[in-house]
Amino acid sequence: MQESKETPISNHLDEIVAAVSITPRKKIQNKLPQTALFQPPREKLHHCEEKAKSYSSSHEYKQAIRELVRCVALTRICYGDSHWKLAEAHINLAQGYLQLKGLSLQARQHVEKAKEILTNSIEPPYNDNTDVFKCSIELFHTMGRALLSLQKFKEASENLSKAERLAKELLQCGRIIKEEWIEIQARIKLSSAQMYQSQKKSKEALPHYQEALEYIESSRGEKSLERVPILRELAGAEQALGLDDASVNHFLQAHLIVLSKNPSQEEAAVSARFVAHAAVASGSTEHQDVAEQYFQESMANLKDAEGTGKAKFLSIQDDYCHFLQVTGQKEKATSILRESLEAKVAVYGDLSPEVAKTYRLLGGADLAQGNHAGAHRKLKKLSWRKMMVACSKTVARGWSKVVGESRDVDKDVEATAHGSSEVSTHTSPHEGLQSAPLCSVTEGDTG
Repeated sequence: MQESKETPISNHLDEIVAAVSITPRKKIQNKLPQTALFQPPREKLHHCEEKAKSYSSSHEYKQAIRELVRCVALTRICYGDSHWKLAEAHINLAQGYLQLKGLSLQARQHVEKAKEILTNSIEPPYNDNTDVFKCSIELFHTMGRALLSLQKFKEASENLSKAERLAKELLQCGRIIKEEWIEIQARIKLSSAQMYQSQKKSKEALPHYQEALEYIESSRGEKSLERVPILRELAGAEQALGLDDASVNHFLQAHLIVLSKNPSQEEAAVSARFVAHAAVASGSTEHQDVAEQYFQESMANLKDAEGTGKAKFLSIQDDYCHFLQVTGQKEKATSILRESLEAKVAVYGDLSPEVAKTYRLLGGADLAQGNHAGAHRKLKKLSWRKMMVACSKTVARGWSKVVGESRDVDKDVEATAHGSSEVSTHTSPHEGLQSAPLCSVTEGDTG
């Protein structure tokens, strides 16, 4: 009888260790100290919270979610099933899911779980607990963002309004200081702006972007990197409204902030490309010099960082060539495209759309210059490539029917064109996550 009781206890302990372990899931060596296995849960919780913040700040969101899942499990162990801190852990996990596109349903599920916990915990002695009300603000804001991602705009607006009202009430009651309120307002205003912009209501989005920018500037300063994405989104809204000068100016402001933070050459290249695209999109001859300058700056940064044969450099070079053609500099564009052809074949593959597009443009240029023989050769190569891609798709579809598999043929052919000889089925990395449970105690689950 004694043995039958000890066995389930041992299994239960193994499950707890697996849930709260911060080490990779490998076979544990016998010489490992017991303190590493049975570190107090609150210490493990603090450690996981710090790791999650670190991963999020470096945009390693999958790793951050793994730590946030552990935080939920550890918070339940430390505080129980009805404590507001468990609601906070679910909200943090929901925010992690929102940082990964396509996981809005999971985010909503975790916020709803947090709401259920808070509803049960807002009773004496929690009525006077400011932390519970702060948690409620985060709940409404996160729910608003999740509903926005699901394009449920009315419900999203209602939740964002609740967050804003509650924050204002806490400020008036002296429960939070003005600096905290400003930071909350910045996030809520940005979410409200994104909600309007998602509905293509740029005019309504504009004042919310401007307010978010002012709040961020007030709390973090004019040179804060947090202003950069807001400036770019504001510029996008202005572009949609035809406010081209303001749009280019805000992209330039964002670029100057990026440059002030000693960015990598790739980051500087991406930032300069934003400015160039905004200048081109304006369609104004006044902005042509700006576009030329920042295309050159973007290519120069990438050329120094990774050479001229890489995909990002070639992509920006194609944008630059399109700009040259639009502005009447067709000979220069043709010369650059001709020089880029060999590099594109090496990077993208001989049957790639990028190479085919370049042959088409060069063939058109030869025709315009009266070089019919050259045009014939290039367009013949283009036709051959299209035929080969079409044949590859037909064969792939036929093979799919033979083996009884459902395949994404276009992706298969694209992979082959890029030099991949391996045939593989294409499965979404997030397949099955929509029905994932709210929390799992098994390490490796994503929550």
